[in-house]
Amino acid sequence: MMFGSEKTLIGVIHLPPLPGYSESPGIDAVVDKALADLDALESGPVDAVLVENENDKPHRVEASSETIAAMTRVTRELVTRAQRCRVGVEILLNDPEASLAVALSSGASFIRTDYFVDAMERPEHGGALHIDPEALMAYRRSIGAEQVLILADIQVKYARMRQERPLSRSAELARHHGADGVVVTGSVTGDPPDVATIRQAKSGAGEVPVLIGSGLTAANARELLQPADGAIVGTSLKTGDHIDANKVRELLDERRLCR
Repeated sequence: MMFGSEKTLIGVIHLPPLPGYSESPGIDAVVDKALADLDALESGPVDAVLVENENDKPHRVEASSETIAAMTRVTRELVTRAQRCRVGVEILLNDPEASLAVALSSGASFIRTDYFVDAMERPEHGGALHIDPEALMAYRRSIGAEQVLILADIQVKYARMRQERPLSRSAELARHHGADGVVVTGSVTGDPPDVATIRQAKSGAGEVPVLIGSGLTAANARELLQPADGAIVGTSLKTGDHIDANKVRELLDERRLCR
């Protein structure tokens, strides 16, 4: 159980391009969009929200100074506005240390990291990605952020394993290295993991909650949430670029039926 819910639902706020990208509408417009999405998610309410710099294209492997500054501003605004939801943050593509620093400075409760224990590669981003769970946990301790939860993906979408192993083993390693939640995804955005995949992750994660990280919808929620402890949901809650409060309520109705 996370954030007080048996089947935790975390709504994702996808930000417009941040300052530093030519398409950025400016920091004030980014904040306004994030707050509007928060209001829609809290109308449900979901249990938590996760803010991501999804539209910073191309993603940088490590966050730039202006990205860290912008994410801190946006996340703090969300923490200040939120009445019913916990707030989390993820800086894409692969900078969990920056996400932890932003969470600590803004008062956020958790981060998500796509890469934690699995040696993976993305050729379009220079090949092998830096993986060091021990160093990440040491960094969390060194800045006094032990209260910030780490939700860690295993064998995440879009990346290729450098050495194959069972998903259950990745979940076991994530648990061993101190992840507070394990996240499983399909192969691409909008593609859900199947029930067998969720159960494999559960078998290795032990007492650590397992969350669905992609592809949950109102149509498949009852089936997929049964074996899982919750889900992180973004795309299926949107109409256009914005969170749709009606879609939030539809998903929450399905969650109530599967509890």
